[in-house]
Amino acid sequence: PKTDIVFLKVHKSASSTVMNILFRFGDTHNLTFAFPVRGGNQLSYPRHFLATFVKGFSPRSPQRFNILCHHMRFLQPEVQKVVSSSAIYFSILRNPVQLMESSFVYYKSTSAFSRAHSLEEFLSQPYYYYNPADSDSHYARNLMTFDFGFNPDAEVSAERVQLMLKAIEASFDLLLISEYFDESMVLLKEMLCWDLDSVIAFPLNTRDNSTKSALSDTIMEKIKAWNRLDWEIYTHFNRTFWERIDRDIGRERMQQEVKALRERQAELARTCLQGMGSVAPKDIKDSSLRPLQHGNAKILGYNLNQGLDKETESMCRRLVTPELQYSSTLYKKQFAQKHP
Repeated sequence: PKTDIVFLKVHKSASSTVMNILFRFGDTHNLTFAFPVRGGNQLSYPRHFLATFVKGFSPRSPQRFNILCHHMRFLQPEVQKVVSSSAIYFSILRNPVQLMESSFVYYKSTSAFSRAHSLEEFLSQPYYYYNPADSDSHYARNLMTFDFGFNPDAEVSAERVQLMLKAIEASFDLLLISEYFDESMVLLKEMLCWDLDSVIAFPLNTRDNSTKSALSDTIMEKIKAWNRLDWEIYTHFNRTFWERIDRDIGRERMQQEVKALRERQAELARTCLQGMGSVAPKDIKDSSLRPLQHGNAKILGYNLNQGLDKETESMCRRLVTPELQYSSTLYKKQFAQKHP
């Protein structure tokens, strides 16, 4: 199994679910994480990543960390200072249309979105609401482009798009697609030589349907035009994703793998979860399993079955612990005082 990993957490793209997979693997295999200097889960995002943002990093004795997965804006030369040269790099993408709909609700309090009553209103005259100079403007335009380290306000020329795609291809071994999450997990499992249980996950940080809105075709086209760089990244890597499946696995075997993954997930849901699924934040009984509520989104969580034996309970709990709580547990574990 590969243990040196860089995951670029692209916002609002099922990336919290992927983080849970990395947290669990690192937790059970006693791997080290590149944590932010002051704890928390942001490596000085939205600034470009620097090695000095990592707790325990020193240029004089460069310690290598196994897993780098907390929020960052990608800058590879700096990333290379904190992980081994053989680390596997991967990230996840999402259709920019759904990504923007999600961002508008989740990041409602940001300067670009706070004054617009709806996404339609924002898109009717985006430059009335959007100012590239605002420190939180990146949430409102080409968020994936921004997270990969590029300028989200750059003009869209064929040449720039090609350079950007080539740079991403040169840096990353795999780009997952959140709309095909199960297929993505199969590819990830193959690439990392992990077993099936290591890539099983329950969706985390997902919104209640009551806060999701259907989008008209006109709005969708406006979103694509406004996030044109993201659209170029997404369509390109969605295509190469399926090319890779055809080349490395084949559609038939992929179907079998996905079936096995879903069956195992359902089995774990029966074992672990009350009602086998997610519940509204107000219905989460154990407050330590309640995810952060943000913006106008209602973020769902889980209740564990009662009466589980200790080992099963601990496995189930790891599967449903929200990102912030899990991160903080791992931080305490990694930096526990060596001397009482």
